[in-house]
Amino acid sequence: MAAAPGRPIAQCIGRRLAATCRLGGGVSALSSSSSSRGHLVSLCPVGRRLWTERRTGLRPCCAAENDDNAGASSGSGGSGGSQSPGSSANPSSSSSSSSGGPDPPVQRRPRVPKSGRKTSWLGRLTTKLREQQLFRLGVNALMLYFVMRFWPVPSKLAQLGQMDTLSVQVPFSDFVNQVKKNEVNRVIVDSSANNLVYSLRPSSATLKKIPKSLDRQKLAFHTTRPSDYPTPYDLLLRNNVQFSAVEKRGSRLTTLMTYAFTGLLVMAVVSKLSGKFAQQRAGRRHVAAEVESPVTFDDVAGVDEAKEELKEIVDFLKFPDKFTRLGARPPSGVLLVGPPGTGKTLLARAVAGEANVPFFSISASEFVELYVGMGAMRVRELFASARKEAPAIVFIDEIDAVAKGRDSRLRSMGNDEREQTLNQLLTELDGFDTSMEKLVICIAATNRADVLDAALLRPGRFDRRVAVERPDKQGRAEILRVHINQRGLPLSDDVRVDQLAAQTTGFTGADLANLVNEAALLAGRGNKGTVGNADFDNAILRAVAGVEKKRSLLQGVEKDVVAKHEVGHALVATAVAAVMPSGASGLVEKLSIIPRSGGALGFTYIPPKTEDRALMFDREIRGQLAMLMGGRAAEELTCDAVSTGAVDDIRRATDLAHKAVSEYGLSAVIGPLSVGALVSGGDDYSVLRDSGSGVARAVEAEVKLLCEAALAVARDVVSANHRLHDGLSAELVREERVDGSGLQEWLSDVAVPQSLKDFLLLGTTPAEARAAAAAPPFGTK
Repeated sequence: MAAAPGRPIAQCIGRRLAATCRLGGGVSALSSSSSSRGHLVSLCPVGRRLWTERRTGLRPCCAAENDDNAGASSGSGGSGGSQSPGSSANPSSSSSSSSGGPDPPVQRRPRVPKSGRKTSWLGRLTTKLREQQLFRLGVNALMLYFVMRFWPVPSKLAQLGQMDTLSVQVPFSDFVNQVKKNEVNRVIVDSSANNLVYSLRPSSATLKKIPKSLDRQKLAFHTTRPSDYPTPYDLLLRNNVQFSAVEKRGSRLTTLMTYAFTGLLVMAVVSKLSGKFAQQRAGRRHVAAEVESPVTFDDVAGVDEAKEELKEIVDFLKFPDKFTRLGARPPSGVLLVGPPGTGKTLLARAVAGEANVPFFSISASEFVELYVGMGAMRVRELFASARKEAPAIVFIDEIDAVAKGRDSRLRSMGNDEREQTLNQLLTELDGFDTSMEKLVICIAATNRADVLDAALLRPGRFDRRVAVERPDKQGRAEILRVHINQRGLPLSDDVRVDQLAAQTTGFTGADLANLVNEAALLAGRGNKGTVGNADFDNAILRAVAGVEKKRSLLQGVEKDVVAKHEVGHALVATAVAAVMPSGASGLVEKLSIIPRSGGALGFTYIPPKTEDRALMFDREIRGQLAMLMGGRAAEELTCDAVSTGAVDDIRRATDLAHKAVSEYGLSAVIGPLSVGALVSGGDDYSVLRDSGSGVARAVEAEVKLLCEAALAVARDVVSANHRLHDGLSAELVREERVDGSGLQEWLSDVAVPQSLKDFLLLGTTPAEARAAAAAPPFGTK
């Protein structure tokens, strides 16, 4: 049986706790109820002190009770497994065990991990938690403290309103009437929230109306005072009602904790942001040795000359004595110049992978920020980080973003941030230490080398300029094989890599990689087991003309006009190829009037010839102009009205004619002049010409004359083949796509007028030919 509670404790703790002890709640009730301690602290300071002294004796008994599995059924009576507060001071007065003798004091047994070594709970917690988790745990604890601290119901209101009591909400008018009737015993006022919590006297009429089944001593009444009605202190005093305000304890501690929490929060935010800024300033660091499969020169194909140039950098990083013993110094920088997609970034990664040195890569646009000076600071930090891990490689992609020339033509307005970044970059490149302990080689990539500052390109900064050009036929074949082997593409027997390389003239390495992927996707879409030649052909058409639109088919007049337009291109292209068999253009392979995603309503596919051409002759330029004007000429001759379908053809023809006149020097009127250099004043920009001078007007006149001549020649070709044009147009309208042997059978009968031959071979326009024919013979009057 549990020991009866002691009399002094019952008097100190009060009627509430004594009733709980008599009911057999004992230690379990006190320890499980969160209201007991709060009740003691607020109403009985002495009880709070006694509870603090005795709770160390209560918890070991509970622990022993839990460890020995001594439930309520192990003792005699309903409270045999509990212990009263009166007997908790003496450990020997704990409940008896099954043997009947007194048990020795039971201590808490520490938890032993599986390894057998005893560790405290704090040690186990710290080993499982990281520093960041501990910091988050502390922040969460502080937040929980403030939530509990500033809860709308303060501590004294909780004592009467929440702690194991029955709460009753009453109107404020009833509260005033109860005060006037002298029924209110005690009131706790919270002026900040206009809340009042009160208890009634035992003799009050209101309390007597409550059923006896409810514990009347546990009732707490709540009311809310209207904001415009003052607290009736005078009424409370006249009726001898005890009242008090909410006790605000620990104000200094609360202020200190508030400042500490705010400081920790600010430090956390600043640390988080500074970490992000530092990561952005330092750039992305890639160490080739830590990568599972680093990029090597074996993964780069089609740019053999660039690989040879960069292999020397790798040899210097691997075997520096081979060069330093001869007095050679390593290049400070290497500038990779080439069109987009040719593999400049891949080459830089291959250099780092071959040399097995730290590789720092960053885009030049990351240097430039809103605030002046941030770009220069990032440049300093980037190169400082690279020097710490020297020898290393720093790769700056798209360096033209911060290294444009500092002149009025390239910079329409001043940009102090870019200029400071460029100056700092020049300083870092010029101040490199050539010793292996601090060797840092900078590799930069750009496709706009013409706009770079001259100070950046001088020897000592970027010593070596490597051209990464579009691959030739052999290079394209090597690139295709690399991507096919890396992806493990199952090819059908009709696929010829050399033939694909011939069909993809002008494709870069990125274009070829996308081509292989598109072919694989098309084969997978058709549930094929292998990738065939038809899949590659369709992938090439998708890359050149776009994806066919299934729901945007042409109807009516538009379909007829587009068909005649495309047949006009095909007739002129076939006639040009007949006059110049050795030209750059091949035969027409496909006609289609199915709209494409690129915006074209139809297209005429003329693949390039198998050979790669580095030069274009004047007759080929005139032939290209005639082919571009073939669609417009067909519309003028065979349609009732001219449409806007030739807008792209006219734009391309105008651009080509302007380059032929102003850049290539192929005009007899303008002569061998570079109009761009003449207008701007040359490379030093010292002499600026007026762009509205007579030269510009003469160029416009020559461009117009050349385009009109090409259109006139195209008209002659369509007129000479009008029956063929009508028949092929009708079949194209009916089939929507004509290719293969059927198309070649139609185009084999194309007639070539004399005006086309004169225009292509002699450069004589139809107007000049007619004027020469109308002129009298030489020597006649």
